[in-house]
Amino acid sequence: VKIVCVNESHFDLDYYGAPGLKVTPKVEGKDATVEVEVYTTNVKEGQTLTYTIKAACGCVIDTKTVNATETKVTFDIENVHLWHGIKDPYLYTCEVTLNGEEVLDNVSTRFGCRTFRIDANEGFFLNGESYPLHGVSRHQDRWGKGNALSKEDHKEDMELIAEMGANTI
Repeated sequence: VKIVCVNESHFDLDYYGAPGLKVTPKVEGKDATVEVEVYTTNVKEGQTLTYTIKAACGCVIDTKTVNATETKVTFDIENVHLWHGIKDPYLYTCEVTLNGEEVLDNVSTRFGCRTFRIDANEGFFLNGESYPLHGVSRHQDRWGKGNALSKEDHKEDMELIAEMGANTI
């Protein structure tokens, strides 16, 4: 059982099973445009949303504070560090805080900026480079556990999958 307690004004807990936050990066040359959209419940006059984009190091790239009714903002990241699969899995973080007289709620997610395309004859391309996909299927078939895997079980599975050279699951 998981009990979730929230303020009357909060990020939507029922929006298609997501945390109330959607991040959509679009790479354009050496830069990226990142659209951030939030889904809220019962926001009131005078409340604000503070959107923050951070680099992998935790350094703040940009912050925007807007009226809580502005649920979509756009950021520009110059000289974006591309996510490049297992070769360079660089991730940014987006944090959004709902503020009243105090912090009412917050959500965050990590995201990567990349381009991809699929060609029926040439295969998969990540950031303009050929990126052959080698994958496995993963099943929770540990005796006595089924789907109730521990963090250690997940870590061991990922290490075995990486050891065999897979880059997709």
